Amino acid sequence: MLYAIISQDVGNSLAKRKSVRDQHIARPDELKNQGRLVLAGPHPAVDSPDPGEAGFTGSLIIAEFESQQAAQEWADADPYIDAGVYASVVVKPFKRVLP
Repeated sequence: MLYAIISQDVGNSLAKRKSVRDQHIARPDELKNQGRLVLAGPHPAVDSPDPGEAGFTGSLIIAEFESQQAAQEWADADPYIDAGVYASVVVKPFKRVLP
């Protein structure tokens, strides 16, 4: 089943994001290589694809997992958590309707 992993950043998270970005990106890349990733990306803090120093306010990943528990365990192991980037992470089942 698909699950949405919705993360909210702490304030001024850009430096923390940059410090572990490579480790963070490697994880959804692995899901992509396994054919389990639907989409992934951050929420810019301003209305721009490149927010510069404004940074980001969170992230969204939609991917396939065996169960909500498996999705939660995967989300809990994100390097952004250990680096203090995320203030909260919510994992919800997701039903794809379109496209």
